[in-house]
Amino acid sequence: MMTAEQIVASHKANVETLFGLTAKAFEGVEKLVELNLTAAKAALDESANNTQAALSVKDAQELLAMQANLFQPLAEKTAAYSRHLYDIASGTGGEFTKAFEAQAAAAQKQFASLVDSAAQNAPAGSEQAVAMMKGAVTAANTAFESVQKAVKQATDLAESNLVAVSAAAPKAGKKK
Repeated sequence: MMTAEQIVASHKANVETLFGLTAKAFEGVEKLVELNLTAAKAALDESANNTQAALSVKDAQELLAMQANLFQPLAEKTAAYSRHLYDIASGTGGEFTKAFEAQAAAAQKQFASLVDSAAQNAPAGSEQAVAMMKGAVTAANTAFESVQKAVKQATDLAESNLVAVSAAAPKAGKKK
């Protein structure tokens, strides 16, 4: 059984983790708001410049040439925005993942300690039940580690796909 001090220390650590993650979430939101304000201001400035340029066009051919020149920067800006958005999301998500993994590791360690303590205090003749319980704990830990590896692989794949799409977007804009 846990002592009162251990329970208080556990609750204190959980509260600190909660406040730390809340602060990280707010940092992510702040970065997202900053990114969106910057993008909106740039879009407004660009729109004003493009409107002025469109108003000074002399003929239809010049207007078509101007429109064609707008696609390339738009594709590059969209790709850059997507990269920044992904960086913010993955950075914030990474902090949550680290905290979750630390909490999960601590819980696994605590549970293993509890199982060991129960095994030491188990009555004679319960060795088979204790061995079965330890086997179940080991299997659960192995399954958890497998899930963590799969999530990491999926995250790496998504990141590489984003890099590929970001690299292809400006090239696609040049073709138009």
